[in-house]
Amino acid sequence: MRRVTGLIAVLFIALFFAGCSGIDDPTKDWPPEKLYKEAKDRVTDGDYETGIKYFESLEARYPYGRYSEQAQLEIAYANYKFDEPALAIAAADRFIRLHPTHPNVDYAYYLKGLVNFHGEKGFASWLFGAKDDLSDRDPKGALDSYSAFREVVERFPNSRYAEDARHRMAYLFEAQARYETQVARFYYERSSYVAAINRSKYALATYPRTPSTEDALGIMALSYKATGMNDMLKDTMRVLTMNFPNSHYIAEVNELTAKR
Repeated sequence: MRRVTGLIAVLFIALFFAGCSGIDDPTKDWPPEKLYKEAKDRVTDGDYETGIKYFESLEARYPYGRYSEQAQLEIAYANYKFDEPALAIAAADRFIRLHPTHPNVDYAYYLKGLVNFHGEKGFASWLFGAKDDLSDRDPKGALDSYSAFREVVERFPNSRYAEDARHRMAYLFEAQARYETQVARFYYERSSYVAAINRSKYALATYPRTPSTEDALGIMALSYKATGMNDMLKDTMRVLTMNFPNSHYIAEVNELTAKR
């Protein structure tokens, strides 16, 4: 009985694979222009998975020519829209490596910036109000995004993407400054005053002249006050008062001084 059952199972599997092998690929005879158009249409319609499959088929069947080159770039974009950031960046990097002088290589760099710009959900959620332990957060995605946009701005100043990349760089610059000052505040609130001072100094040196400058100076002044480093406190308060005469940090430091 077991033998009969086993034979039936084997027969079923054989029939299954025979049926699968008989299924025709509707794209197998398509020329590259048709395959590219169909893939593009699928991506436009939001069917990213099929679009990616078609673009990959195009590249495999017709490895040379403009359709294949463009398909490589489209794969990066489709993976970005399909919420596959690692695959999108890998595809963009591959395009840059294979076609460093391609007329659309600026878009490959811009797309890398976009992927990381939208991909650091943890960093962004924290930056805009999440209450959790951020001392060990790594804003690598934001830094990578900034680097990719800078490539566009510096290497392709006349690119259609340069202006948007420049705006995103400015946003990321301030975001990074806010990140550093928030981490400095995190340390200060946990009485890690030396760490708070060092993080504030780093923010001031690396991201100068941003709206976060006042916070960096204020946290540094409060930390100097807490550690009794009066000479450093005096210098920091002088800079803070000169640049932000109405800062609430001045009142906080004065209030702490009056209590002692």
